[in-house]
Amino acid sequence: MNGRGAAAVNRRDLFRLMGAGAAAAWVPSFVQAGSQETLPQEFAATSSGWPAEVLFLETPPEGLRWFNEAKFGMFIHWGPCSLASVEISWPIMVPRPQWNITQEEYVNLYKRFNPVKYDPDEWIDLAEAAGQRYMIPVTKHHDGFCMFDSSFTDYKVTRTPYGKDVIRMLADACHRREMALGYYYSPPDMHHPDYRDTSKPASENWHGEPWRPQWTMYLHYMALQVRELIWRYGQPVEMWFDGLDHQEKYDGYSFLEMLRAMSPHTMVNNRIGVAADFDTPEQYVPRRIPVKGITIRGVNAAEAEKLPQGIPSQQKFRPWETCMTINGTWAYNKNDRNFKSTQQLIRTLVDVASRGGNFLLNVGPTPEGTIQPEFQQRLRGIGEWMRLNGDSIYGTTFGPLQDLPYGRTTQKGKNVYLHVFDWPQNATLDVEGLPRVARISILADGRPLRFDQDTQRLSIQLPAQAPDANVSVLRIEMS
Repeated sequence: MNGRGAAAVNRRDLFRLMGAGAAAAWVPSFVQAGSQETLPQEFAATSSGWPAEVLFLETPPEGLRWFNEAKFGMFIHWGPCSLASVEISWPIMVPRPQWNITQEEYVNLYKRFNPVKYDPDEWIDLAEAAGQRYMIPVTKHHDGFCMFDSSFTDYKVTRTPYGKDVIRMLADACHRREMALGYYYSPPDMHHPDYRDTSKPASENWHGEPWRPQWTMYLHYMALQVRELIWRYGQPVEMWFDGLDHQEKYDGYSFLEMLRAMSPHTMVNNRIGVAADFDTPEQYVPRRIPVKGITIRGVNAAEAEKLPQGIPSQQKFRPWETCMTINGTWAYNKNDRNFKSTQQLIRTLVDVASRGGNFLLNVGPTPEGTIQPEFQQRLRGIGEWMRLNGDSIYGTTFGPLQDLPYGRTTQKGKNVYLHVFDWPQNATLDVEGLPRVARISILADGRPLRFDQDTQRLSIQLPAQAPDANVSVLRIEMS
């Protein structure tokens, strides 16, 4: 605020200013119902049409606190594509023989989509059992199909035989169950004629055609739908965009302005042409701690090789969240049996947390609306470990010891959590680089451990057998 005089404006007035749809059905716990937002009396319009004084483009402190505390979430890629057991969107963008589906067949799958076993409470039950603290469903992927009842297209879930708004059902259940909810929304849209010339196959112009005069109208369509999601389904904890290459074409600065005004605590990712609030590596974990000034997004792990070695200050640290599949496909694919093990997923979660990140683990529900048993088994296995060891993940930051050959560290306050992957055969663990230690215990059961420490080394006496077959955690309390 510039202090030139302000008027208190409630959500109804802000709704009028933004030109959005209905009032929000669900507001995250950190936004008080009926709270007053302060807007200036003078509206000096920016190039995007938003009042200049309303622009809060810095990362929202309350959203960042939530993000750092939550650590582990569920990604959900679901749609009519599940009927064909193919990846979502990509079979029409980059056709491959193994998908064995034409564009015409793909775009008409929605006419048979009828997930009669869909129960959002069962999904929330599973997320809670896994220790996941937020859920991010795909509301619209690159194919343009909307899993919510958008007022601006007929290519949507309420036009299927199922006929129900699955995002509304999930949002209502999350509100009732106090499960944090975010939205994945794809700026690319193969179905929209203003995004690309739809008289051509999507494989010829799936990058979009921003040089056409229709592009401005497409950006307007995007803005309408993003506003619609916020005002009809509630302010999200995360807004997860997924723009393809040359993401600057989506005018992300204007979208960030809009989101800061409409949903001021929402964390926004870096896939719409602006850095926003957090980075998004995909299907891998950076080997170094992300820092500001080095952008990481997508599957290209080479981007992370630019990161400096060592431990950054908290001021230089860049929030980040890696998304990953349990098998090799984002959407449901009955033929993809290449499942990561429960141990591999737990260790990935630990690896992510050890560098200060969040882990967004994906499920692809079946055409009936259920989550396949192989996914459930692994998620519940993670949850069993988290119930005993979650203190070493939730609310932690990157650990003081990096690149350990036998494990990882995280830190919260004066506690350092040492995650041991490979239990030493001699039942002794020598650790270098820690200041004076007051107490060491096994996190899962509180059992104290004997140790000796000099100026060079901390030597910990361990039980003969590892307490946990996946990852054993030691809590090291610093003096």
